[in-house]
Amino acid sequence: MRYAVHDRNGKPLAILGFSTAAWRLAPRDAFIGWTPELRERNLPLVIDNPRCLILSWAAVPNFGSHILSLVRRRLPADWTARFGTTSVLCETFVEVPRHSGGVYRASGWTRVGTTKGRGR
Repeated sequence: MRYAVHDRNGKPLAILGFSTAAWRLAPRDAFIGWTPELRERNLPLVIDNPRCLILSWAAVPNFGSHILSLVRRRLPADWTARFGTTSVLCETFVEVPRHSGGVYRASGWTRVGTTKGRGR
């Protein structure tokens, strides 16, 4: 599922993407307290945010955290309408040290750990 954010003149400002969650993620699973059985049963309730691109000309103070907060409030209903499953958790990955993750912290996301960096 993708969201595109435009200004009032139609110029694109940001693009956000959401998909199914990573199958195994030790920090997330430990944070939630999942056993392998619970993870298998409840993983469809988790959505991944693999893409959050704020275009360089979108020079608006607090724009990233504002957009993430708006989309995060809208996402569960949109996801349910499209896929028939209501999400309860959204996860993302921040490529450190290239990015700080500040926009996620500012919009209320919780850091739960560091992954081993392998693919899906």
